[in-house]
Amino acid sequence: MKYLIASALIGLSATTSWAQDMIKPSPHSVGDTIDALEAAVAGAGATVFARVDHAQGAENVGKSIPDAQLLIFGNPALGTLAMEADLRAGLVLPLRVLAYQDADGNTQLTWSSAEELFDGLDIPADAEVVGRVNGALNMLTDKAVSQ
Repeated sequence: MKYLIASALIGLSATTSWAQDMIKPSPHSVGDTIDALEAAVAGAGATVFARVDHAQGAENVGKSIPDAQLLIFGNPALGTLAMEADLRAGLVLPLRVLAYQDADGNTQLTWSSAEELFDGLDIPADAEVVGRVNGALNMLTDKAVSQ
């Protein structure tokens, strides 16, 4: 399964719309959206490293913020491509996607594009890994908001 997903991602190329489409509304709650993203990540053969509940953290110190959860995940086969080009990519990897409740009470899913993540590194914006990272993020977040 990992190789099937990896092969599919190889075929994806960077497009301007992926680089600009870094926020998606979700019809689900924050928790359900992150659950769906976590399932999509696992289904793609990637690794979930952590799930951070920012609202719970705020509550633990007597504060209150809207619901917000972060999923930290990656695929070493993809991350290694970036780190082969510039080892400092390890500062921005693994990938992170945040689901949060906006001021209107709607759930939003947001992340940084590969161009933004790799800005200032020796990874050209037209490098294959940039397109593959953007493609993976787009595909996974699509699955999270459509389930």
